[in-house]
Amino acid sequence: MLTKEQIKQYQEDGFVIPDFKMSENDDPTEFDDAADPENLEGEPETEWIGEDEWGDEEEDDVAVVEEEVPNFIDNGDGTISDTLSSLMWKKDDSYKEFNYGITWFEAHDYCEMLNDKKFAGFDDWRLPSGEEAKSLFSFIQSNQDKVGAEIHISDLFEPGGGHNTWTYEEKPDYQQYAQKFSYVTGNDMWEHKDNEYSHCRVTRDLVQDEWEPEWRKDTKTFER
Repeated sequence: MLTKEQIKQYQEDGFVIPDFKMSENDDPTEFDDAADPENLEGEPETEWIGEDEWGDEEEDDVAVVEEEVPNFIDNGDGTISDTLSSLMWKKDDSYKEFNYGITWFEAHDYCEMLNDKKFAGFDDWRLPSGEEAKSLFSFIQSNQDKVGAEIHISDLFEPGGGHNTWTYEEKPDYQQYAQKFSYVTGNDMWEHKDNEYSHCRVTRDLVQDEWEPEWRKDTKTFER
């Protein structure tokens, strides 16, 4: 049977509720069906607006973007490899070598010095590009510079170095300026090449030998 609240609601919606009286021999279920407004003949079918939208609303999936952190590997020979950027870096910087800042020209001389010595067995050390210098930076990485201030590079690098690096990029139409990158703020800037309060981190391209099976190497013994 319908409750008083249900009857009142149906009446407010325009349904006519018949007044049924049951005898002792009547089946209550027959009256329940008859009183159900869905089974009333001749009554207009009510369309419930927004019915399909009712129910639990699904929350939109929120993509969590995690900052990409370079995969650094300490090679044990004073170098660090970044497998994501395919670059090799010297573990320390020019400040650890000279204990003072250097100009852009002196930074190039520093690269030549390392190449002459074949540092770590390589002679192709160079200044990084702006993007390569930036690839070392990550706010979730922490290291310390020469004055104990925080710089955002991997702690695999030697602490106590400079807080920035020269790049090889020169300012178009203003050749007296070159790009410098800060590991404190993550910003790059144009600096006069004669600025003596800058430093440099040197890098080289990671060249991996093309892999080939052992049997192929053996066959080369017979090549003429």
